[in-house]
Order: sequence, then structure tokens, then C-alpha cells
Amino acid sequence: MLNLPEKIRVSIGSAIVLGLTEGRLDAEPTTAYLLTYKKGRCQASCAFCPQSRLSQGRADMLSRIVWPVFPTEEVIHRIKDAFQQKKIVRVCIQALNYPSVVQDIAALARRISESSEIAISVSCQPLSREDLERLADAGAQRIGIPLDAVTEEIFNRVKGAEIGGPYRWEGHFKALREAVEIFGRGNVTTHLIAGLGETGEEFVKMIQICVDLGVYPALFAFTPIPGTVLSSRPSPPIDYYRRLQVAHYLITKGIRRYEDMAFKNGQLVDFGVSKDELRKIIMKGEPFMTSGCPGCNRPYYNERPSGPLYNIPRRPTRIEIADIEKVLCDGKDKTTN
Repeated sequence: MLNLPEKIRVSIGSAIVLGLTEGRLDAEPTTAYLLTYKKGRCQASCAFCPQSRLSQGRADMLSRIVWPVFPTEEVIHRIKDAFQQKKIVRVCIQALNYPSVVQDIAALARRISESSEIAISVSCQPLSREDLERLADAGAQRIGIPLDAVTEEIFNRVKGAEIGGPYRWEGHFKALREAVEIFGRGNVTTHLIAGLGETGEEFVKMIQICVDLGVYPALFAFTPIPGTVLSSRPSPPIDYYRRLQVAHYLITKGIRRYEDMAFKNGQLVDFGVSKDELRKIIMKGEPFMTSGCPGCNRPYYNERPSGPLYNIPRRPTRIEIADIEKVLCDGKDKTTN
């Protein structure tokens, strides 16, 4: 019998939807986002993360979201009710890096799956095959192992050896390949963060590599958080990110491949589709919505409600689509990062 952790962090938006606290939301999360609780910092050294052992920022934050602490049993009960009321469709257990984390995730996943039939995702560091199988047996249906960086050089600089972190590039890919074998193609996710110093070509190439592995790449925009190592680095230009979102849509939908696209000085200049096709894709609005597990919309994880909205947590408005169309179809090339 696994010991259930007594406490769990819940993203503030999820806490409001679950009725754990009061507040107003411009966009309600459709997934309940949880974060394993422990005293002190994560053992990893990710330069962009406020949970990192190197961070001097707030320990109750992940990206720009606050994660208050609640009793675990109460949270699980609220998840059951919210799922039955069709307020949420998924729960995502996000994990810090500490010795007993796999036991904690497995206990949470098993208890949640016993309580309701809600879909369960886990986002964690690379694990052994045995531990991945353990999470699958506990009820996790999807697993996410964040690469974050799209090149080995950037990876080493922001979360690997150069910053004193425990992670290694090939170790992440080994875990992703084994996760695909255990959970199945399309049931494994990774995170790719735009704005860490990569070129558009490097980013799009990594999207294709992930898709070919059977891994779904979820897009994030780098967000500077006070107290982190990269706090002074700016967010990426929004037009750069919009181009990556279109490329992501084309590749993940099987419409085009990286090899079909054109790049100039490392930057994406041609999607491999006609302007008419591009406009039709833009009008759908789907490429610019939050990417991730089914039912994941992560409201304002990367951005302030006042904008710019990198990942739109709902169907884009006509005005938003018109602005995006102007940038991608009529605007000048401003893709430098």
C-alpha cells in the first residue's frame, strides 16, 4: 500500500475551479493541475524555473502561476466532483525532483484513479523503465518528460551539466523512447520552450524529431521569472512564436514535414503551403491554442491576461485571428530571436 502524501500544491486557477479557494478567472482551466509538495527546493537546476535549487524567487510558483498547498484527500474529492460536473476532463500531476517523488506520484495516481475515471497525466523528470511501468500500473495514462531546450548545447546551459544540473540530453531521449514503448505512441509528451537562444530552424527540426519518435511536443514560450537564473532574459517575439505554432500544427497534423519548409539564416520563412492554405489554417485558430495533452489549456501559464497571449487558452476571437493573419501573411519577417 502506497502512502498518500498529506499535502499537494494546486495551481491557483485549478484551485478556483475545484472550489478550494475563491477568485475570478478570465479562462477556466479544463485540466486540474497538481504539483507534488515538499519542503525546500527541487533538486534540479533548471535556469528558468522558480522551483530550481538555484532560484532565489518564490517557492510557491511554477512559471508565473502561484500554487497554494491543500490537503491531498480534499483535493482528490474535489477533483471527483468537478469531473462528474464536467468542469474538468483531466488531472495533470507535475513533479519536483526529490528521492521519494515516484512513490508520491504513484500514490496520487492510484488514489485519483480509484476515486474517479478522470484521465491522468504525469509530468516528471526522466525515470527508469521500472518506474515508468510503475506509474502506468498506478493509473497514469500519459507521461510527459520535458526536454525544454531544442538543442543539446542549450539543454546543457539551462538544465544540464553546465549549470550543475542532474539531467543529460541522451538520458532524456532514452526515457522518452522507453515511455513510448510503455504508454504507446501519442501518449507521451515533451515540452519545448521557445526563446532560449535557438533558431527557428532548430526549433522546427526538434518538433519533427519528437513527432517521428511518437512523442507529442507541447509548445511553451520562455517566461522570465524574478529570482531565476534567466530572470533578465526577455520573452520571445510574438511573431517568432506564431510561426513556430503554425509549423507545429502542420507537422503534428501530418500536413507537412520539417523538410518541406524553408529557412533563411536559421529562421522559418516558408511553411511549404500556399498563402491560401496558410490563411485557411490561420482562420481555424487551432494552431494558436495551447498545445499539450487532450483537455490541457494552461491559462496564462506563459503570459499575463493583458497579453500578448502566446498560448491562447480558448478559441481565438476574430480580432485575434485577424491580428495573427496580418503578422503571418502580410507582415514583414521579424523572426529573429
